[in-house]
This record gives sequence, C-alpha cells and structure tokens, in this order.
Amino acid sequence: VRLAESGGGLVQPGGSLTLSCVASGLTLEYYAIGWFRQAPGKERERVGCVGNSDGDAYYAASVRDRFTISRDNVKNTAYLQMNNLNTEDTAVYYCATDPQLYHSVCDSLLYADWGQGTQVTVSS
Repeated sequence: VRLAESGGGLVQPGGSLTLSCVASGLTLEYYAIGWFRQAPGKERERVGCVGNSDGDAYYAASVRDRFTISRDNVKNTAYLQMNNLNTEDTAVYYCATDPQLYHSVCDSLLYADWGQGTQVTVSS
C-alpha cells in the first residue's frame, strides 16, 4: 500500500487549501481514511476520519465546520478540504488508512499505512 499526499503550501489566514491523498495497492472506498497532523514540537494529532459509509465521520473540535474529508473512488483518492485556515493549522499533514478499519476510528495507532506528509503553513 502506498499513499501520496500533495497540495500543501503557504496560505494566508482565512484562506483555503485542499490536500490530496492518492492510494495505490488498496481500494480506498472500502476502508477508513484518517487525516492527522503534526506541528513543530508537538505530538501528532487527529484532524478527522471517515468510514466507508456515508455519514460516518469524525472531526476534531478544532477543525469541525472548517475541514471536510471526501473521496473520489474513481481516482482512488481522498481529499481534505480546509477552509478558514488559521496559524494554528500550520503542520505537516498525513493521510492514513488500514485494510482492517472500516469505520471512522480516529486513533492514529490503529492505522498501518501512511503517506509521507505534506507541509501546510498558514502565515501572513
């Protein structure tokens, strides 16, 4: 299984970014997808996770109503749409999945397959 994130970059506060996570070796639509992030000097934290059925989603309180996870099954790609970004969103963002997970369980220890991460910097 290989996951490859892209779409990170520098954005001003209040701006938006969409991160992509392309999967190979696994069909993403059947499994849970998690997005996590790690800021400098901080532990990795969960951003949000979705299961393989519509409506099965969890978002951290800090991003709820601003971030949305979606997937394109044809492209075998997951997305993290991020709106109204603020400086506290600055971090390396990772997507993850696991062939044993089907629901929006957002514990990073349960995910076996990870991307390499993409940097998101929110700054004026």
